Amino acid sequence: MPAYWAEKTIEATWNAIPKEWVDDIILTDDASGDRTVEISRGLGIHVLVHPVNRGYGGNQKTCYAEALRRGADIVVMVHPDHQYDPQAIPRLILPILDGSADAVFGSRMLGRRFVEGGMPRWKFVANVLLTAAENVVFNMYLTEYHSGFRAYSRRYLEAIAFEENSDGFVFDTEIIAQGVLKEMRIEEIPITTRYFPEASQIGFGRSCIYGLRILVTMGKFVLHNLGIACFPQFR
Repeated sequence: MPAYWAEKTIEATWNAIPKEWVDDIILTDDASGDRTVEISRGLGIHVLVHPVNRGYGGNQKTCYAEALRRGADIVVMVHPDHQYDPQAIPRLILPILDGSADAVFGSRMLGRRFVEGGMPRWKFVANVLLTAAENVVFNMYLTEYHSGFRAYSRRYLEAIAFEENSDGFVFDTEIIAQGVLKEMRIEEIPITTRYFPEASQIGFGRSCIYGLRILVTMGKFVLHNLGIACFPQFR
């Protein structure tokens, strides 16, 4: 769980995790200024703390590295803001367990309740347009590239240089691009989400910057794939 100011939602998220499907729970706190660390440790969660804020991507890097170090075969990312429902974890990991996928993403588009769940309409439109462009560039078909509820196999994470990716939100797209280049199999399952004041989300301005960085990532992917340029994250 990549955490940032999650004191109000971490316990509800932890309670919703189906413990019979999970061997280990790791939370990395990204220099929050609240009681996220204290509450998480009180719940028995294995907690790591960044002394300074590294960003969403930097937080994921620490989470994945620690999960691999602790022997994880499958790593599930779920945000501790309770926006995604951890009860879907079994459906998320089953395709990896049965060998049909290397990664599985929860898709709000397949869930078809994105608007009812409170997703702003501008965010929905941007999500659809970016996803369409990414499908063309990556030559694959996903209904959503921007979900924060994902499962990766150990094989996937060990095959890519995720530590070379951005420390920002574009990390989520970069790690997909890396998987595509390594011919990883990605599947999706339908999920629903909740949007409420305590749930973390980026505003319009930061979303525009995020969108531009996704376009830059797609450009780098094309240049690397064509052999025109070489980027360390895609080696």
